[in-house]
Amino acid sequence: MLARLRAERGWTFDELADHSGLARRTLIDLEHGRTTGSVTTWHALAHTFDVPIEHFLGALCEHHTPPGTARS
Repeated sequence: MLARLRAERGWTFDELADHSGLARRTLIDLEHGRTTGSVTTWHALAHTFDVPIEHFLGALCEHHTPPGTARS
């Protein structure tokens, strides 16, 4: 999701860092799945891309089984 939005705008990681106020390394790690980020981070990105935060968090919840829930 993050990669797609960044690509749609033609932004480099440096440009996204400038727009969002987030560290370039954080953005790279998020986009490559090396970290999940904090709610504050996703909130900043939602504002940067002018999308609801659910746009990002929904993708994080896909294929996730909540604790205490039996797996099928």
